[in-house]
Amino acid sequence: MSVAGALRWHTPMTTVTHTTFEAPAARTHERELAALQHEHGGALFAYLLRLTDGDRQRAEDLVQETFVRVWQHPEALRSDYSSIRPWLFTVARRLAIDARRARRARPAEVGDAVLEHSRVAADHAERSAATLDVREAVRTLSPEHRAVLHQVYFRGASVAEAAAVLGIPVGTVKSRAYYALRALRRVLPGYATDLR
Repeated sequence: MSVAGALRWHTPMTTVTHTTFEAPAARTHERELAALQHEHGGALFAYLLRLTDGDRQRAEDLVQETFVRVWQHPEALRSDYSSIRPWLFTVARRLAIDARRARRARPAEVGDAVLEHSRVAADHAERSAATLDVREAVRTLSPEHRAVLHQVYFRGASVAEAAAVLGIPVGTVKSRAYYALRALRRVLPGYATDLR
């Protein structure tokens, strides 16, 4: 096809023939756009509000984009149809579908407020290393001190319950727990704040 040959431009409503490779430069006049906005804007916004699940900002953006399409395609206004509203709603629906697909194609955005209040995931390797360090440190304690720590800290028993299980006085449980923790603080200096 030569440069002077005819190209056909297709729109949802009409087919227009042009004699160059450039897109048509004609645009919808501002007064016509204002009249269309006044006549169809409210209904179009309500329709798009339903399509966007009540997201007012997205609905407003889509209304604006729909009227940009009207501005770009003045031939739609000069069609043989009695009303442009079906064409407007079709364009709006297609824009809403395209916008939804585009949002689903990219990762969800996270605001700063969400990040500030989200839980920090534990580093499993660091936790495993800490567990091994604590096990090694507990092995350095005497069997009596280990028994008290096992009852009070690992099993969650009260001092009185630990005393009953171990068959020793409550005061002895308290003193052994104190000295066991003090010994662990010396062996595990990086964990001292956790051993209270």
